[in-house]
Amino acid sequence: MTTLLDVKGLRSGYGRIPILAGIDMTMAQGEYLGILGHNGMGKTTLMRTLMGHLPATAGSVEFQGKSITQMKTFERSRLGLGLVPQGREIFPDLSVMDNLRMGLASAPKEDKAMIDMVLQDFPRLVRLLDRRGGALSGGEQQLLALARCLCTRPRLILLDEPTEGIQPSIIEEMIETLLALRQRWQLSLVVVEQNLEFITSLCDRILHIQKGRMTGELDRQALLAGEVGMGAMA
Repeated sequence: MTTLLDVKGLRSGYGRIPILAGIDMTMAQGEYLGILGHNGMGKTTLMRTLMGHLPATAGSVEFQGKSITQMKTFERSRLGLGLVPQGREIFPDLSVMDNLRMGLASAPKEDKAMIDMVLQDFPRLVRLLDRRGGALSGGEQQLLALARCLCTRPRLILLDEPTEGIQPSIIEEMIETLLALRQRWQLSLVVVEQNLEFITSLCDRILHIQKGRMTGELDRQALLAGEVGMGAMA
């Protein structure tokens, strides 16, 4: 299979505080890759560094065979990377429709057809288009953040802690939606999570991150069977 993302020796952090201590990972085009780990292990730092919000202090990142290590965030977005951040970061005072339009901000002209196409996969949002983003439930905001990201036409979505504070019914809906998007949009996904059920239901492979390093690949079937828990990975 074609390699989509190749990360070697990636280091990053905040000022003089190192967080990523040499991340090595690779993923294929069309793959859904999960990264499992406790809080403070570097999951969000990894996602922000891949997207270019944080600079790499060492190592390399290649996307579709092209080095993006020194690229700015908007350049990575134009190549097909999209980030759905932890906490969703929607615009609470804008309507749902205007939040979706923000996903088209970098396009040469607004493409209403693109929003219509995205909404086919998010029927729950259709009846909420005039509602303020801040008035939505946490689960609805997460769906909106994902839909907004899709408006950028990503090849690879980086999804950061999507189930945090979300009701179980929307988590199930999110799994179904993401699996459907994989086929309809030829999408690839990196998702960082602590929710075992979510990550095992969605991902082809699951890596474990601890103290800024990948410690290995986890047995997905063992996770599904409940033979491996978060406590065993501490």
